[in-house]
Amino acid sequence: MTAILSSPDTRSKLAILSQESQYDLACSCGTRDQDRRRRSPNDTWLYPVALPGGGYSILFKTLVSNYCANDYKYCPLRAGQDLRRCALTSEETVRAFLDYWKTGKIFGLFLTNGVAGAPDQAMEQMLAIARRLRTREQFRGYLHLKIIPGASDAAIEEALRLSSAVSINIETAGEARFQKLSTRKRYLEDIIRPLKLISRLTGKDGPYSRVKQTTQFVVGAADETDSELLKYTWGLYQRLHLSRVYFSAYQRGLGETDLPGEHSPLSNRDLLMREHRLYQADWLFRKYHFRLEEIPLDGQGNLPLDIDPKEYWAQRHPDFFPVNVNRADYEQLLRVPGLGMVTVRRLLARRSGGARFRAAADLGFAGRRLQKAAAYLAF
Repeated sequence: MTAILSSPDTRSKLAILSQESQYDLACSCGTRDQDRRRRSPNDTWLYPVALPGGGYSILFKTLVSNYCANDYKYCPLRAGQDLRRCALTSEETVRAFLDYWKTGKIFGLFLTNGVAGAPDQAMEQMLAIARRLRTREQFRGYLHLKIIPGASDAAIEEALRLSSAVSINIETAGEARFQKLSTRKRYLEDIIRPLKLISRLTGKDGPYSRVKQTTQFVVGAADETDSELLKYTWGLYQRLHLSRVYFSAYQRGLGETDLPGEHSPLSNRDLLMREHRLYQADWLFRKYHFRLEEIPLDGQGNLPLDIDPKEYWAQRHPDFFPVNVNRADYEQLLRVPGLGMVTVRRLLARRSGGARFRAAADLGFAGRRLQKAAAYLAF
């Protein structure tokens, strides 16, 4: 049975729809002891989001509607669920967003939507909001639109024209895994083909090169390995030039009972750590210039949960160490556990100024990071 609210006001609808957008939390990046699946302190539609360059800011994020005909087995909003269903009008969404925007509390808007009818109908609900903001309200800030799988090329191009960023969730690694999540959606046609189209249109010579494209995996729902996820992630960066790939650990207890993720041997705490390790590996791709074949995996094709992948690589490559902190270049120093990009740049700047490091205490930082780095450095 589905509960449909009778004439709820805007705030009531926002409370429902923004709360339910919590299930699409890109870069929650939790650990065993910290789950960042959180909203603003009063649990409203303000959403702490990780920025591509690091750090966090606040987005206004909401579903436009939680009506949905899709059958994604992991999604708590899928068809047939007993939920409070409602939808925002374009005017309600615009007004609510602008009320926050004008106070300076947020840096932009993230819109996603359920799919009650055809994909282009769901797209049009979001596009109507985007048009009002861009034309009538002259809003020139950050606007992210979630592309609906199966949307037409025309709807996708219109989204690119209006947006700062777009995303279509790839969900899992490959068609065989995807078939465990949905029997209605077509992986190659509804997800991979739009990803490639957006890549062409947003590429260096494309008409929408200013627009960023991202995507997200649901980790653990389809019984995929980290090796599979990392292979697809590497391909998305290298071949389709996505700006960012996100990971979201499957939240057990929300999906169909026959979903592989419901029977994972990992605890919920370990699933969060698995997500965290994937983000660390992704960081090695994007910031530390590691290649796919360099990411160390265990015998089952997964990232170890008890050690970060950079330190695991260091342990498996004793021939690379110790690195001489007074002579090594930027790339060599980045491979040292405990040294990040900012620290390496500072060390190189001090070296350029004539400094020479004779002991770990000379490096200018302390604590566990120093202890970790010192074990891999020579002075």
